Amino acid sequence: MKRNIIDSKATLLDALGAINELSGQLMTLIVTGDDGRMVGTLTDGDIRRALIAGRSLGACVTCAMQRSFRYLDAGNIDVAALASYRRKGIRMIPVLDADGRVVRVLDTSKQSTLLPVRAIVMAGGRGERLRPMTLTTPKPLLKVGDRAIIDYNISMLADAGITDITVTTHYLAEQIEAHFAEAVCGVKVKCVREVSPLGTIGAVSLADIPESGTTLVMNSDLLTTLSLEEMWLHHRDTEAMLTVAAIPYTISVPYAILETDGCMVKSFVEKPSYTHHANAGIYLIDNALLRQVRSDTRTDATDLIESALAQRMRVSFFPINGTWIDIGAPNDYARAQELMRYHSGNKQGV
Repeated sequence: MKRNIIDSKATLLDALGAINELSGQLMTLIVTGDDGRMVGTLTDGDIRRALIAGRSLGACVTCAMQRSFRYLDAGNIDVAALASYRRKGIRMIPVLDADGRVVRVLDTSKQSTLLPVRAIVMAGGRGERLRPMTLTTPKPLLKVGDRAIIDYNISMLADAGITDITVTTHYLAEQIEAHFAEAVCGVKVKCVREVSPLGTIGAVSLADIPESGTTLVMNSDLLTTLSLEEMWLHHRDTEAMLTVAAIPYTISVPYAILETDGCMVKSFVEKPSYTHHANAGIYLIDNALLRQVRSDTRTDATDLIESALAQRMRVSFFPINGTWIDIGAPNDYARAQELMRYHSGNKQGV
């Protein structure tokens, strides 16, 4: 970050030298005043235009800098604005504190967004349908391609700017804890261990959950191209307490279905198909609701959803438009391996 910052008293020649040192990186300088506050941005194009206009290389950078610039407020990240900047091809976005000082510089080519949430990844299951592979290896650490299943999800979270990540463990917990002894995808992941199984979501009670804010909870054995940014914006815009990621599931009926009123036939539909939305194991949950989960009671995700509905809370769903594989059985694991071979051959990610 420091390499992109230049003092407002520097010269255009100083700025050219600084930009030259940034070759292959973000080629924009952030100009700061004596008090450290950001006052503008500067590119080699800005310098070129200033020189053409008659400025000398010894002139102050303030004569060429752009005083109108886009930025993000560190205390209240505007995810929609960030998405808009990215779509416009703006690669460098400074993040400023309340005093206008640079906290970080976001490179949207390396990190897509900054979601104001923490994450809990559920990794305590025994993976019994994948035995014998899971007899000695916990399912989240099984390899798909050259990476553990869970690492694809840590990478997805990190790419969304989520760095406060907790993994819940139980079965073969020592292996998962050892796996995260070092940072993964640049994130130091915390682990908490269930002493006894607490259900599909009960282990969140073991994590440190603040009174306010939102937590993303997800299963560790998924491969998906779900846009966490779009899901977050949907969660915010619907003012939901809980949003469930959902995968479309179509059922085809091989018969003509009668539409009736009492014992009378009104019409019939030949071999109809019905699309439902199935729970995909990824949730955005208001912390006030999540803190209701108790550590002394088994709680499944369905229990928490039913509790929210019973309390007349707003519960929304967000459809996944893309890849989603729940690696629960051998055929799912084989499918994930085949998908990874395909993407590796095309030099793409999942």
